[in-house]
Amino acid sequence: MMSRNLTLMTDLYQLTMMNGYYQDGTYKNEAVFDMFFRYKPELNYAIFAGLEQVIDYIKNLKFSQDDIEYLRGLNIFDEGFLSYLAEFKFTGDIYSAVEGEIVFPYEPILIVKAPLIQAQLIETAMLTIIGHQTLIATKSSRIVDAADGKSVVEFGLRRAQGPDAGIYGSRASIIGGCTGTSNVLAAKEFNIPVKGTHAHSWVMSFKTELEAFERFAELFPDNCLLLVDTYDTLGSGVPNAIKVFKKLKEQGHKPIGIRLDSGDLAYLSKMARKMLDEAGFNDAIIFASGDISEEVLTALNVQGAKIDVYGVGTKLITSEKTPSLGGVYKLARIEIDGEYCDRMKISSSLEKITNPGFKKVLRLYDKKTGKAVADVIALRDEELPKPITLRHETELWKKFTLEDYDVREILVDIFKDGKCVYNSPSLSEMASYAKAEKAKLWEEYKRLLNPNIYRVNISKGVYDIKQKFLTGVREEK
Repeated sequence: MMSRNLTLMTDLYQLTMMNGYYQDGTYKNEAVFDMFFRYKPELNYAIFAGLEQVIDYIKNLKFSQDDIEYLRGLNIFDEGFLSYLAEFKFTGDIYSAVEGEIVFPYEPILIVKAPLIQAQLIETAMLTIIGHQTLIATKSSRIVDAADGKSVVEFGLRRAQGPDAGIYGSRASIIGGCTGTSNVLAAKEFNIPVKGTHAHSWVMSFKTELEAFERFAELFPDNCLLLVDTYDTLGSGVPNAIKVFKKLKEQGHKPIGIRLDSGDLAYLSKMARKMLDEAGFNDAIIFASGDISEEVLTALNVQGAKIDVYGVGTKLITSEKTPSLGGVYKLARIEIDGEYCDRMKISSSLEKITNPGFKKVLRLYDKKTGKAVADVIALRDEELPKPITLRHETELWKKFTLEDYDVREILVDIFKDGKCVYNSPSLSEMASYAKAEKAKLWEEYKRLLNPNIYRVNISKGVYDIKQKFLTGVREEK
């Protein structure tokens, strides 16, 4: 998509805090913020997405004169602060997972190290960009898994929460494993295969179903996929499609197949497959759509449905059941009077306690199987021992020892000193990467029902700092 200036796409309190930092003279102090998401039943893992749009956002950060006049009109900002905004640009560092990376709850998926005033501004936009696309990529991944090897096409534009949700949702769905989209603009902008046939209205606009099919075949003889459930799927739809397919075959064309959009998809697909095969169209595909979810796909597989391609719309593009990633952005370190001070949010809710310090995320792989066995959140300059014993942070009897392992750092350099140092791969490369990394996870972590929870541990260095906060013995600076 074309670059856009989204600088004012932020919450007002980000600007009021920035104004306060400016007035207090702390705005240049270096700060480290972690972005992560919390656990939900459908988010035991996630497919990271949206980084390319974050990069575009950071590159285009600039308060226009019109923006500043608008802010001046709110009568809440100091003139000195407004003058500062006129020269504003991002000069910090960003470390992030790459698109298609498998990420887990509570571990940093993006870290910002920048002057406090800059790191504060970019929170909201990054959360909405990454939160949305990661959510849709993850939903796509779950649906593709449930399709059990059958192709899935994203069909959700008309049900998306607005144009941007539809366009960037299409993009994210490809990273998650979909093979195409019905969204023409997204297909054009992101070089995605575009798919589609005709609606029931096409059939209903002709005197007869057969006439509608014949005319469509005349217009698209080499791209003929017919929607057969407008009136009577097995009584007229499939038989009429077969009649048209025979004519196409006689003319030297190869029909693509039929589409089912309602009814008992398992039964109808099996009967339609039988009718097509008996008519000599063994290679005609059966495309199915109509409020399909992971649960529906699982049931269709169990029932032996004869479906080759699925079109999934509403359940995918809205991430039904999990409408939000639940991403958060928390301060982990701050410069005060020239010294770096770790920071941690403390809460009576265990899941809301954060991890202090400037950190990295390391993924450990079993050397024999090549499978990922755990992630470790460690301090930036910390080395992990071999062998290593990983313990649950609060349930200490839960421990796991790795004698030897391979290790990979999950977060890579994206911006250094305000300059982008990362080149985004193509969308197809992101999708291939996601598929390859998912293959390195044991199936127990990916199953849809009651998945095993992947180990995400903190290192000894992070644990020791955290305990100082929790026991109240840390030294204030």
